Amino acid sequence: MSSRLIALGLCLGLAACGGKAPPRNLDNACSIVSQRSDIYRAMKKTERKWGVPVYVQMATIHQESRFKDDARTPFQWGLGVIPLGRASSAYGYAQAIDSTWNEYRKGPGRSRASRTNIHDATDFIGWYMDASWRTLGIPKTDARRQYLAYHEGRGGYARGSYNSKPWLLSVASSVESRAYAYRQQLGACGR
Repeated sequence: MSSRLIALGLCLGLAACGGKAPPRNLDNACSIVSQRSDIYRAMKKTERKWGVPVYVQMATIHQESRFKDDARTPFQWGLGVIPLGRASSAYGYAQAIDSTWNEYRKGPGRSRASRTNIHDATDFIGWYMDASWRTLGIPKTDARRQYLAYHEGRGGYARGSYNSKPWLLSVASSVESRAYAYRQQLGACGR
């Protein structure tokens, strides 16, 4: 009897630790949709509400978290042994930082919105990119520029802070390429 209780406890403990597993083939939008229909439903709802295409949302989430619901920035160490904490408070599918997430929750988001919930994360991305379109004039279909504003913040984007970060320009170009590929793939599988 005690071994059954131990096994049950282990199962419950493991279940409590993990969220939904990320899709296996992140290079194929159709595969993502077939493995995790909840992702596609959330993104379609966000597309209808905020006008941000599914393929732009997908490319952004791929870059930010690889579709891992509890993604965090790496832990930093001083002198290789002294724990310094994480690089930022970015967390969840959208890698939203605390201050921006709290702004979203006080605005159009629910007060109980969670960064590990795909519906809340895609709504956040839609809200943020809609505001970037309204304030900076970045088309919602422009994955590269939307990503730069998403990463740097709208103020940083307006100042052109990304211009001094060649690595970020490269990442933004990768997001653009992935968005294009996702768009083509979604069209091919009838989405």
